[in-house]
Amino acid sequence: MKVDPKKLVTPTEAARIRGVSIQAISQLIKRGSLKTVEIGGRFFLNRDEVETFEPSKGGRPKKERRDTSKRPANRKRPPES
Repeated sequence: MKVDPKKLVTPTEAARIRGVSIQAISQLIKRGSLKTVEIGGRFFLNRDEVETFEPSKGGRPKKERRDTSKRPANRKRPPES
């Protein structure tokens, strides 16, 4: 695989490009969200990949809401707290 050295950045440069901490870039690398290339014992990231990276929404998935429109009219609602 051929890599253009002009398109490689260090994790520090990647953090500066994204406006995040170096630790945030390290976490993305550990999770496999950003891929690295090792050259001479140092790790580099593809600049294009860093610039185009879109973070996932994250967090807990929302619960599906029940359809309350089919609730019988004479049924009492539980008190709100």
